Amino acid sequence: MDIEINEELRAYIDPLSEDEYAALEGSLLAEGCRDALVLWGNVLVDGHNRYGICRKHGIEFRTVQNTAFQSMDDVRLWMIDNHLGRRSISDYQRGVLALRKKDILQSRKPVQAPPSVASAEAAEPSPAPQGTASAEPARPALATREAVARAARLSTATVGQIERIQKAAAPELVAAVKSGTISISAAAAVATLPAEEQVVAVAGGKDELRRAARQVREKKARPRQDDAAPAGEGGEEPADLPPESTDVGELQGLVRALRAENADLKRKVANLTVALKEARGAKAESGM
Repeated sequence: MDIEINEELRAYIDPLSEDEYAALEGSLLAEGCRDALVLWGNVLVDGHNRYGICRKHGIEFRTVQNTAFQSMDDVRLWMIDNHLGRRSISDYQRGVLALRKKDILQSRKPVQAPPSVASAEAAEPSPAPQGTASAEPARPALATREAVARAARLSTATVGQIERIQKAAAPELVAAVKSGTISISAAAAVATLPAEEQVVAVAGGKDELRRAARQVREKKARPRQDDAAPAGEGGEEPADLPPESTDVGELQGLVRALRAENADLKRKVANLTVALKEARGAKAESGM
């Protein structure tokens, strides 16, 4: 069988880093290709990196057909669910994939129930209008940010930050998030700046990105000043306005964002601890 590579599918999931690719190549050379490549007809759905490495080194591999796919959207949804089930992907990748799933499910046309089903539903306590068949979505849509957060195993605040990054971040800033140079919450703050300033901040490195994010947060938390209000006695400047002018809602939002970032960091530490224990256990078993 001639395996067909669909470039859109190959690029649908973020590529492996150089270190990840090298580790996969070493594993395949040492142990062979144990997992079958997933096909839809002749189209390769899962295993693009393994396929390329196997062809490069002449390593034998198996293939398996997924006969459940009915459309390219089915393929994309399967790829998303498959990668969301992996522990190795970053929080940013999880959020992006869950948001993609939401878009696919919400764009799908509802499936019309056959007349027999519609007649049976008419006997239920809340029947559909006479002469129409009730419509059910093919899969439950991720209608809310909370649902997306559950699918990605993230906080709703983090999902909101990822949405902001996707909508407003310059490509350079997105690359910095993916590489781990800047946190999701800090990138969401920097994404509120003009694109030119984002690029400059990225070019300045990690310290400059942190400074830019801090300035954005401080600006949001700074008390708003009423331009029409007269200065106080003794030549009081607008900057000396009392704390009552602070936008409480924005301060609360900042606190929530910082707490969410702290929770994400704690979860990452916990995951790293588990992964380290598993790696030590595997190493101990291999040495037996």
